[in-house]
Amino acid sequence: MSSVQSQAQYVLRTVEERRVRFVQLWFTDVLGRHKAFHVTPAELEDALDQGMTFDGSAIDGFSRTNESDVLARPDLTTFQLLPWYHEGDGVARVFCDIHNLDGTPFAGCPRQQLRRVLREAHDAGYTFFVAPEVEFFYFTDPPLNAAPQPIDNGSYFDLAPDDAGSQLRRRSVLILEEMGIGVEHAQHEDAPGQYEIDLRYTDALSMADTVMSVRFVIKELARQAGVFASFMPKPLSWTQGSGMHTHLSLWRDDENAFIGEGPYGLSPVATRFLAGLVRHAPEITAITNQWVNSYKRLVPGQEAPSYADWARFDRAALVRIPSVKPGRIDSTRLEYRSPDPAANPYLAFAVILAAGLRGVMGDYELPGEGEVVGRLPQSLAEAVDLMEGSSLLHETLGEHLVEWFLRNKRAEWDAYRGQVTPFELERYLPLL
Repeated sequence: MSSVQSQAQYVLRTVEERRVRFVQLWFTDVLGRHKAFHVTPAELEDALDQGMTFDGSAIDGFSRTNESDVLARPDLTTFQLLPWYHEGDGVARVFCDIHNLDGTPFAGCPRQQLRRVLREAHDAGYTFFVAPEVEFFYFTDPPLNAAPQPIDNGSYFDLAPDDAGSQLRRRSVLILEEMGIGVEHAQHEDAPGQYEIDLRYTDALSMADTVMSVRFVIKELARQAGVFASFMPKPLSWTQGSGMHTHLSLWRDDENAFIGEGPYGLSPVATRFLAGLVRHAPEITAITNQWVNSYKRLVPGQEAPSYADWARFDRAALVRIPSVKPGRIDSTRLEYRSPDPAANPYLAFAVILAAGLRGVMGDYELPGEGEVVGRLPQSLAEAVDLMEGSSLLHETLGEHLVEWFLRNKRAEWDAYRGQVTPFELERYLPLL
């Protein structure tokens, strides 16, 4: 019996024994928004064996009308019960890869694009590991036209009484761990109502799935509690935004390829990877920071990067070299600080890896610590212009995905720049 057949039997047996009523087949569109089929147990065996055919033209960034049908095939290794449903009324989920009907990978599938870049790294002898720090806000649930109200007035590492935010954070961590998702630690962040969950190191594909699960779980548990969770990069103008600082390393032959005898304990592979990140950061920022609102966070004075540089201790630098604890040399890594938690994690990890590998394969020379190589884009419009001219992005993501992404983001920018904001009304209406 093949491993796929044994996995399918395990899924079917679990569904029966745990009395699961629905299985959600998860995938994302190009922007990283959750999509799903809901399959009953009666239809599950066929869905696991054959996949689910659907009209790709109905999903943003997937297919044009004349080339519409695609196939969602479950990755059975990702099957997991959703713990908040009651026994006998259970729901499970499994992630899907999107294929063309002939079985080839579909060019518009973000998960497939990350798989492809990871295979290229594997062919070069490397495995890519990541560990994001996911920041987000809890708000009371206001009308859409009202200013969001943070659930608390806390700050860094506050240990408050057992308030709603603390309860939600604790329950979220316990649910994630019940789903097999490793959480390193969780804390209150600097801004009122802001929290952070740090995820335990794993391979990039598993982590991209994990980020999607974390966003879903946090939002769902907040909804159940009558509050609202948001991964918006900059929801409040008067305080810091939310980032997704991503720790990363390459491994080769079960050893951390970033460990070396060079400065700060880094290997030549690590320094060249770092040089690739710094050099290519401006052109990949449209992917790691994909929304108009993302650029309200990437401003000086907010502990978020504005320039392409690196440092050991400066937390406003784009890339940081974290200190390694004594006896923990295997934790040698880099920290890429520009991504925000509203990015599509599949595409974000793909372009970060591609930029670093370009430095490794091209033998890039590392600039000096604190030396500014360039400036990160200051708006979504600038970011997509840099993306359009980037051979790295076209090679990494493919023409299908890049073409759609640019078209969508330019439409977003056009819609945004025609808006009259409260800032303009308050500042100009009385004077002009």
